[in-house]
Amino acid sequence: MTTAATAENDLTTPDPPAEAGSPTGVRAVPEIVRRRLSTLDQRFNPYSWLVTAIIVAVAAILRFSGLRTPKGYIFDEVYYPTDAWDMLQHGVEWDEKNNGPAYVVHPPLGKWLIAFGEQLFGNTELGWRFSTALAGTVMVLVLIRLTYRLFHSIVLAGVAGLLMTLDGFQLVLSRTSLLDIFLGLFILMAFAAMVIDRDHYRRGLLRALEQGWDPTATPHVPRIVPWWLLAAGVSFGLACGVKWSALFFAPFFAVLVIVWRVQARRSAGVRGPIVAGILGDLGWLLLSFGLTVLIYLATWTGWFVTDTGYFRHYREANGLSEPPILGALLNLAHYHSEAYNFHSGLTEKHTYQSWPWQWLLLGRPVAFYWNGNGDCGASSCAAEILLLGTPILWWSFLPALAALAWLGVARRDWRAYAIFTGVTAGLLPWFWFAVADGRTMFSFYALPALPFLILAVVYVLGAIMTPPGGLLAGPHRSDRQLIGTVVLTTFVVLVALCFAYFYPIFVGTLMPYDDWSVRMWLGSRWI
Repeated sequence: MTTAATAENDLTTPDPPAEAGSPTGVRAVPEIVRRRLSTLDQRFNPYSWLVTAIIVAVAAILRFSGLRTPKGYIFDEVYYPTDAWDMLQHGVEWDEKNNGPAYVVHPPLGKWLIAFGEQLFGNTELGWRFSTALAGTVMVLVLIRLTYRLFHSIVLAGVAGLLMTLDGFQLVLSRTSLLDIFLGLFILMAFAAMVIDRDHYRRGLLRALEQGWDPTATPHVPRIVPWWLLAAGVSFGLACGVKWSALFFAPFFAVLVIVWRVQARRSAGVRGPIVAGILGDLGWLLLSFGLTVLIYLATWTGWFVTDTGYFRHYREANGLSEPPILGALLNLAHYHSEAYNFHSGLTEKHTYQSWPWQWLLLGRPVAFYWNGNGDCGASSCAAEILLLGTPILWWSFLPALAALAWLGVARRDWRAYAIFTGVTAGLLPWFWFAVADGRTMFSFYALPALPFLILAVVYVLGAIMTPPGGLLAGPHRSDRQLIGTVVLTTFVVLVALCFAYFYPIFVGTLMPYDDWSVRMWLGSRWI
């Protein structure tokens, strides 16, 4: 296993070299096979957790500080916190005007999570924003640990955490009671579980080789229970329970799992690695998806156990048979059909709507809050919360993706195409909907892709720090690492300074109008 010092910059080798020698009583495995199947050292690394704790603490301070302001509902908080409070009272969303069930078009889990904060702190600004701030902080935590597992580098893991911590887009959604931060968290958790499952599968094959399994003599592949793949299914079910757009990731993630397992079998020396073990792969994937369905249905528990949910007894009300259990499922299917029709026909124009090709360019951010009143020491004042990504960070995404694609092909690095797959799953479907039916959409739909975009930047920064031939490339190694370290540090400092400059319009600080105006870099596109 590589040391912490060397692993920080080594991006040219997908997996670190194995320790020399084999334990007594263990079958000798060729060094090249052991190297290919080796994964992150599972021993506790206190330094990685120290960095994690510091960055997560900073993220928490930024997300929880002043969470009670601004007062009242901002933007779509008029919907979700009120639904969450009604769910605490009635078990389902409620229409107070009609004193009956409300028709809503998103699954209940995100609102139940908001309700958790309201249960703790009441129907107040802190109550309905607490859970989103917590989710945004946990998202930073998961990204740091995922990055450490991907790159075996404390430095790159810390950079990934800092970039998300200092991103205004993620910060605003963490401090506002909308659903998207929960969706982004659960998608990221599902991907992280998949990466751990990849390591688990490869370790299982290595153990089997050490215990005498000969992959060239039999098509049989050792049975390895993929607990983390099942955990990914649970996380994915939670994501679907927040928003249906989580389903965009399903085919992309499924292909990743299959490819990773085929590659592991090839590395182990299995003949016909695609065919060998494929039935097991598909079986475990189906089981994982079955857990997704069960978890998703569980998020509708409030609707199932009450008689007051919208369409809860649709069949009975329309003279159709409604047998136990099956009737409820059929009613829920009708609910989903109606909600899908609503989403499909949502083409109404909105001031802050935008198209996917504008998102990474920050072409049309969403104004969540505006107030021109108050004493700011000037004749005209402004306080705004603008859903805007930290510009230097977001404008680095496109060149980083181009470099990631090139490096992925040149180095044949599984991490590059895994990251690119996450970006594609998070953005590409929205391009299709924009072209196919002109559906109304907003920039915050890009939130689930954000961790993968940050990973793309981190990957490229790490590649700049690494000599072309690896850390053992020769006498120019230290110069390359020094230049890369300067580039990485400069970039992070610029992102931090940019974040600090725009921070007032991320949190709604009252300021002179002229100070607000100079921050509108793209003029009317940001107003």
